[in-house]
Parts: sequence; C-alpha cells; structure tokens
Amino acid sequence: MMTRDPMLSLPVIDMTPLFGDDDKARQQVARAIDTACRKVGFFYVVGHAIPSQCLTDLEAESRAFFALPLTEKMQVAMARGGAAWRGYFPVGNELTSGKPDNKEGLYFGSDLPNDHPRVRGGWPLHGANLWPSKPAGLRNAVETYMTATTRAGQALLEGISLSLGLDRHYFLNTYTANPTVLFRVFHYPAEMPESWRESWGAGAHCDYGLLTLLAQDRYGGLEVKTPNGWIQAPPIEGALVCNIGDMLERLTGGTYRSTLHRVMNRSGHDRLSFPLFLDPDFAAEIVPLPRLARDHIDAPRWDGEDPHTFSGRYGDYLLSKVAKVFPTLGADHLEHGTTVSPEHQSKDFRPQ
Repeated sequence: MMTRDPMLSLPVIDMTPLFGDDDKARQQVARAIDTACRKVGFFYVVGHAIPSQCLTDLEAESRAFFALPLTEKMQVAMARGGAAWRGYFPVGNELTSGKPDNKEGLYFGSDLPNDHPRVRGGWPLHGANLWPSKPAGLRNAVETYMTATTRAGQALLEGISLSLGLDRHYFLNTYTANPTVLFRVFHYPAEMPESWRESWGAGAHCDYGLLTLLAQDRYGGLEVKTPNGWIQAPPIEGALVCNIGDMLERLTGGTYRSTLHRVMNRSGHDRLSFPLFLDPDFAAEIVPLPRLARDHIDAPRWDGEDPHTFSGRYGDYLLSKVAKVFPTLGADHLEHGTTVSPEHQSKDFRPQ
C-alpha cells in the first residue's frame, strides 16, 4: 500500500480500500498511514475517487480568473466577505509567519445561506462565498471539486481513525459530522518585480486543523521539512498531497506531528495550487485521546507555540491563528479570542 522511503521522499498511499468493505485491505491502508504520520506527517494519496476532469476544469477556470485585470478581481475582494473570510486577495496581502507571501488567491468555504443559524448568530468564518461574474464556470468547478475532495478527506479520516486503533467512524462521529471546510485557490506568479524574486510563495508554516488535501498543477514548488532536512514534494499525476495539522497533533499527543512546509515557485511558469482543509466542527471541544494525551511537546516548536496546551473549542483556536494571516482584515471583521458560547452552538453539533 505504500511506496518510496519516507526519509528520502514522501510515501504514496493507495486509499482505494477506504471506500470499500474489505476490512483487511482497510487495515493495510491504516498501517501505511500510521507509518507516514509518525515519520514525516506528509504523504501522497491515489485512489481518492476525485475525477480527473474535476481538477482539469478547476485549473482552467482558475487560470482564467487570475488572468483578469486586478480591478475585476477586486470585485470579490475579501473585505467584501466580512466575517465569512471569503474572496480574493492580491499578491503580498497574505502573511505567513508575519511576512508577505508571493502569491494571490481566492478563499472559499462551506457556502451557507443568510438564514443559517450560525450566520444569523454572526459566527466568524461562516457565510456565503463570493463568486466572481467571470469566468462563468468557476463556481461550478469549485463546488464540484470541494464536494469530491471533502468526500475523499472523510474517507481518509476513517483510515486515520483505524491507524490510531479507533472505530473507523471516530472522527466523523466526534469532530467532522459538520466539519469546518476551508478551500483555497492560490496563484504563484512567474513574473514578479525584482524585489519579490527571492520571496517565498508561502513561508514555512504548519496547518491548523486535522487534515489538508492539496492538488498541485504540474509545476511544483512545495517543500517539506523531514527529519533529514527539506525535500521537494513534486506533483504526481493523479495524486493529492496530504498532511496533518496542529489539532491532529494535539489529539494524538504528538504521536502524529504537524510538519513544516513552504512554497517557492522556481518553475518560470504561473503555478496554481488547491489546498482543502478538512477540520473539526467550529464548535467542537478538542479532547485529546486519553491514552495519547500530553500537556506539552518535548522541544520548542518552530513558532515557539505549543498546540498541546490548547483546550476549548476548535473555532477559538482557528480564530487565534487566521487573524495573523490578514491582520488588518482580521481587526475589522473578526472578534479575536471570542469564545463560541454554548447558547450560540447550532443543533447540528452533537459531541460523542
């Protein structure tokens, strides 16, 4: 189920059995996931059941959007999305580790109507997506891809549940029946002013939640920090790159670690990437697995922070992080550190 030495390159896992009924085959996949998560925290997956046409359409429509004049792209600027945290940002407006990234992008999430209880309650990161008028096919491409990739992510979480010796539906029943789904379309330009040419497309960072599923175009640029140093994570046709986030590290007491990664577009071509973040319900209480829980990590992290000290609802952790990505926008639209109070929880979250 796994190829490649994870100390030299990222392993490739065929997740096809996670969609079937063969318990033995599912356990084989779970063991491969366990090895990858313990050793490097990153791996490729194939057999994810996302149609190739899905990504072909998404890439074509995304390239058409980013080719538009800036004035047209700014018609769906993130400032127009308010607390829902959706829309377009230009090059240099997103920060990683406090430094501007050499990329532009579009933010999407679960598309919620105005009468949804969480939207009516003013919950940050909940609301409607901003859809540009051009290209006309972008909305369908994004929604189709998000649906297919979220399904793949839920299946992959079943494999992670099994890898931890849990019931296969543990994460679904406890955290992701109503997941926080955030989707990004990033464009790393080929041509940039001289002052930007040595800037990272995305500086070194870890992801916040449970699981990230990333599709890349053919140009690459992703780098992952392994125990043996930084390695390339080039695109593999038909494969997604997956990595675990801080909250899965927290839940597993560091048995599975979130891993530093970064992006530099050295290809000479405009590069696109499509990360989907499948995270816990915004209102879910983060409770580490009892047999794996610990109060702190053994050594200081790259950012000096310690996810193992966090307790509370996932939404509070997420807000504390995303406000640093767009500081000005965050100050205008997010209530920093605001706790999601029980009376504001929607009835669709049922802790197990």
